[in-house]
Amino acid sequence: MKQINSQKIQIKLRNKFTKSGVKMIGPETIFFSEDTKIGKNVVINPYVVFGKKVKIGNNVIINSFSHLEDCKVENKVDIGPYARIRPGTILKDGSKIGNFVEIKKSIVGKKSKINHLSYVGDTQIGKEVNIGAGTITCNYDGVKKSKTKIKDNVFIGSNSSLVAPVTINENSIVGAGSVITKNIKKKSLALTRANQIEIKNYKRKKK
Repeated sequence: MKQINSQKIQIKLRNKFTKSGVKMIGPETIFFSEDTKIGKNVVINPYVVFGKKVKIGNNVIINSFSHLEDCKVENKVDIGPYARIRPGTILKDGSKIGNFVEIKKSIVGKKSKINHLSYVGDTQIGKEVNIGAGTITCNYDGVKKSKTKIKDNVFIGSNSSLVAPVTINENSIVGAGSVITKNIKKKSLALTRANQIEIKNYKRKKK
């Protein structure tokens, strides 16, 4: 009986959003909460789940296999596929969250991009920031959680670890593969890498 009631609620919610102009591809695969709020000109692709307390603005695209909960998405935002937007997250106008990206208790500023394979937690991101693939904010040390601040126009190179608490100031660059543990000044390049070693004419040992 509970399952039947749940199905009826979902059908009612899908019909409600269809009538309000939400474009759903495969609506039978999309699941809403009763308190979900959605603006105008929104496209939702198949297999998307909305947890409680989700508010979506206008002209938003949510791609397949994404999960959203207790978050606010402003206008002209592109999410997914395979994105997880966790509680306490605000995605500002024009931001982009790509595939296999998890955001938790963070603000992503206007026109900032986190395109793929990243975890961002307890972080404040400014405007027009580009975060490269494989970037992780190391916000938990096993005892407490700390915050990361990434100011406007910052570029984070791929496969970087940002160890909180840390601030990366405006117009700075983090080189790919870096582990950042100290604050970075404005208009600076920061990178941490071991020297590359090359042995010429090396022969592998045989079994």
